[in-house]
Amino acid sequence: MVKLQLWLLVLAGLSGAIAETDLEGQVFVFPKESADAHVILNMNHNGPLQNFTVCLRYFTDLTRPYSLFSYATRTKDNEILLFKEKPGVLSLTVGGKWVVFTFPESSGTRKGWEHVCASWESATGIAELWVNWNPLPRKGLQKGYSISNQGVIVLGQEQDSFGGGFDASQSFVGELTDVYMWDLATATDAVRAASAGSQLSPSVLSWGALQYQIKGYVVLKPLLRQGPY
Repeated sequence: MVKLQLWLLVLAGLSGAIAETDLEGQVFVFPKESADAHVILNMNHNGPLQNFTVCLRYFTDLTRPYSLFSYATRTKDNEILLFKEKPGVLSLTVGGKWVVFTFPESSGTRKGWEHVCASWESATGIAELWVNWNPLPRKGLQKGYSISNQGVIVLGQEQDSFGGGFDASQSFVGELTDVYMWDLATATDAVRAASAGSQLSPSVLSWGALQYQIKGYVVLKPLLRQGPY
């Protein structure tokens, strides 16, 4: 039994052990296009999700499609997907159905960082997307749907199968930080808090107490600050 436990610890170390830490002021750097570089996040939630809000910041010079946030279960690969189709176009998928939001790409911050919040509520099916503190026209999808909590969150890749099925042409190249998730449709409150330099108390994911596993060529680095962004 002792040998088995030691072997499992070795395997965990080789595969990228789970860590939990405060990542304030740090970013995940995805330095190059890849079919395997990604970060796995552990979701802290008991029971299905009837609502959610996801917020994050990203910095990239990509013009091709790429995934920002991918949540998949064994029965549905696109349970939640936040996907940049092209400059000025973001899509939000819930339970395999999606809506598309368009916005002026010039709304980005002067340093190139973009802050995005996406929310959805089951009772009405209303989906919201905010880009750099600005709301986009609300859309509707999957009214009455329930999101399973038996899944895995991946940053840097789109899951076409549970925990895998990655395509390098959809991989993220750039920097990601400040990833938060709530089990409430609180996009307005989250945006207001973020714009004021504070955060709500997350119940699902918190950048300040994140459980994560790095897989492949992803580097955790300090945020490069050259003034407000």
